[in-house]
Amino acid sequence: MLVGLGSLAVGAKSIPTSTVLDAVFSYDETVTDHLIIRELRVPRTIVGLAVGAALGVAGALMQGLTRNPLADPGLLGVTAGASFAVVLAIWIFSLGSLLSLVWFAFVGAAAASVLVYALGSVGRGGATPVRLALAGAAMNALLFALTRAVTLLDQATLDQFRFWAVGSLSGRDQEVASNMLPFIVVGLFMAVAVSRRLNALALGEDMARALGTGIGSTRALTGIAVTLLTGAAVAAAGPIAFIGLVVPHAVRAWFGPDQRWLIPASALAGPTMLLFCDIIGRVIARPGEVQVGIMTAAIGGPAFVVLVRRSRMAQL
Repeated sequence: MLVGLGSLAVGAKSIPTSTVLDAVFSYDETVTDHLIIRELRVPRTIVGLAVGAALGVAGALMQGLTRNPLADPGLLGVTAGASFAVVLAIWIFSLGSLLSLVWFAFVGAAAASVLVYALGSVGRGGATPVRLALAGAAMNALLFALTRAVTLLDQATLDQFRFWAVGSLSGRDQEVASNMLPFIVVGLFMAVAVSRRLNALALGEDMARALGTGIGSTRALTGIAVTLLTGAAVAAAGPIAFIGLVVPHAVRAWFGPDQRWLIPASALAGPTMLLFCDIIGRVIARPGEVQVGIMTAAIGGPAFVVLVRRSRMAQL
């Protein structure tokens, strides 16, 4: 609640808290500050809340599924797929509007996830966590190489793509929020539904089967949830690093590895960290701003080092 209020009040123009509350509860379109809050800052804050929750929960799901403490939402190739689709949309179709790029990014993220899961399923044993991680790493390398190739060939594409690739909440309006929210809401519900299964899977595959947990269906449902959450988040705000990596570790240090607590807590801690970084980015470069994708890396990196160095850090 505090960072949400700060996101509405802080910007190129600081607005008193009383005016923010009036704009929310007693909107008057003739007041300039009310227009700034309702037309610019409220949609931006909503997108920040949704993207932060999606990335935080997706990181918790990936770490729980793969049993890898360094796993993040981009491990299944989702971020790389979205980036490559955006580059193609700019290069081939000359698209420039944010809303059109959002849908290309989401389709690219979903397609990359399907390819990674298909590659990880080849051979005996199906899509094991190790195979998924290896397939995701290979797909990430390939798609990022193709993305760099296109941007090096066309300077105009690079100039336009870099504004999306840095990761930002600026310019995200109500239409972007309303288009992405349904996917994020469905992904969050799926994450909560699969939390008990991930707890059983943490005991080992044999024990999970003895408890009646379907291994294949659990991995598939978790993969779909991660794709929905990460695809929608990356499409709406661009690739934002460290939220999906740092937030689950920070929350796990407080609540332990129980996914039934970890997932809801990550859904609260993710947007808190994202909006906090966004507010800091607006303050340190007034009247301009530093994009939130840069701030999350600058703040998340040292925060992750502190978490790793904790002598009693919670284990997966």
